[in-house]
Amino acid sequence: MKETWDLIYKYVKSKTWKLGNSLESSGTKAELAELRRGIGKMPGELPQLWGSFLLDLPAELEKDVRDRAKPTYAEWAIYTALTLYALHQQGRSETVNSDDGALRLGGAVKKLVHSPDDEERVMRRFSAMATSSEPAELANHLRSVVQLLKSENIKLDYADLAKDLYFYQMPNQRNNVRLKWGRDYYREENKDDIDKEGEK
Repeated sequence: MKETWDLIYKYVKSKTWKLGNSLESSGTKAELAELRRGIGKMPGELPQLWGSFLLDLPAELEKDVRDRAKPTYAEWAIYTALTLYALHQQGRSETVNSDDGALRLGGAVKKLVHSPDDEERVMRRFSAMATSSEPAELANHLRSVVQLLKSENIKLDYADLAKDLYFYQMPNQRNNVRLKWGRDYYREENKDDIDKEGEK
């Protein structure tokens, strides 16, 4: 049996691939607009979004149900990633989640740094996001981070983000996710330094 996180990753990858490859379609535009309306809301709150994050959901993810009155960890992770993807995609004719250039969260955030002043500002926002104590708080911080990425045309790997969001909901996994984000942030910095050295 496949791991839950792997099913989440593949599901979001498939959904964003389909959306990203039909951006000029009126149906895709309508779905992305609806997904944007779901930002800041809970999965299930807007019935018109049910199909966007539940259609074709792998049956194995239903086993994640702990309380039928609340979204599962998988549902919340998928829903949050897809609504943020729709925000990031708004007004773009090219997908923001392609295999070509999409970065994991820490690496994408590092691309926002262009000067020492940027470093302090970006790290402050990144730290506030990473120390969120509740999923809703994390989603709120992520929204502002995604808006920054959008403004600078930096792509984000939303399937990987969904996987992170799944684990972040588990108190015993939260620090592992934070460490991954930190590693990716500083690896991107080291990679940039190496690239600059190669250009000399």
